[in-house]
Amino acid sequence: MSDAVPVMTPEPTQDDRTMATLAHVLQLVGWFIAPLVIFLIKRESRFVSFHSLQALLLQLLYMVVGGVLMGGWFVIMFATVFRHSGPQNGPPPPVFFFFPLIWLGFMGLWVVMLVVAIVYGVKAGRGEWAEYPVLGAVARRILKIGPDGASLQS
Repeated sequence: MSDAVPVMTPEPTQDDRTMATLAHVLQLVGWFIAPLVIFLIKRESRFVSFHSLQALLLQLLYMVVGGVLMGGWFVIMFATVFRHSGPQNGPPPPVFFFFPLIWLGFMGLWVVMLVVAIVYGVKAGRGEWAEYPVLGAVARRILKIGPDGASLQS
């Protein structure tokens, strides 16, 4: 049995809190670029790196899901157009069914991004090491940090 003393990380500075908050909130207008720039600029701060990497991973996931939705839309659109090609005028009926679903999917994704950015931006502003579900654990593994920013030994 060892008497290991837990390593305490210092409380995040106000500058760190501000940059972490910006990483979350600016992803709404700066997509993946804003968290990436903050991640690269504030690499020395574990707190900022953790929060900006989470926002960056969320943006990458958003782009993948958006690409799948867009790809699905094109497949459905072209399949129905080719299937219903002929002398009739107007778009095929399935387009009227699938277009609102795809649109609702994009709007739903955007609302989720908005809520996540605000909630986790507020938590970062308070100095909390709040992590996104699933993506937070991935960010911790990439940065090799434990709860409260403690460094993990390999």
